Amino acid sequence: MENRLNIQNLEPEAYEIMFALENYLQKSQLSKTHLELIKIRASQINGCAFCIDMHTKDALRNGETTQRIFLLNSWKDTKLFTQQERNILAITEEITLINNDGLSDKTYLEAEKLFEKITSLK
Repeated sequence: MENRLNIQNLEPEAYEIMFALENYLQKSQLSKTHLELIKIRASQINGCAFCIDMHTKDALRNGETTQRIFLLNSWKDTKLFTQQERNILAITEEITLINNDGLSDKTYLEAEKLFEKITSLK
């Protein structure tokens, strides 16, 4: 796959911020599986073949199954994903498509029930 832009050279400050966010997320309560599901699903929505390729390879290296990756774009119609994962995927879609309606109260309230850290921040 051909790289069109090298963001590290073009916008080094933006690259550093993105890298810092990645480092922060690696230390968060989200598992490697959760992080890769987020990255793959957002990349699918954004139509970025380079990112889908990169993140699916990372997910497979971290133990994700091919079946779950194949069905990720239809996650609502399969029982292969846990309740937490389904909520994470709903959040990912709503934020990636933020121009539609943003993160819904329903999805946020579900996250509050599923993720302890959100509740402790209130």
